[in-house]
Amino acid sequence: MSFKPQHEIHQRRFGRNLGVGLSLGAFVVLVLALTLVKVTSSDFKFPQNQAADQN
Repeated sequence: MSFKPQHEIHQRRFGRNLGVGLSLGAFVVLVLALTLVKVTSSDFKFPQNQAADQN
């Protein structure tokens, strides 16, 4: 049993999907890296509890 060759539109769609997937992956890595840099910096402080400030 052999498969039929892919139509041209499927090849173009795969290329476009691959590009979108790689772009999305790069964006996720960028956000993760920025978050890690912000959290691990020495001047990072958790916000004070606002409920305690209002009393």
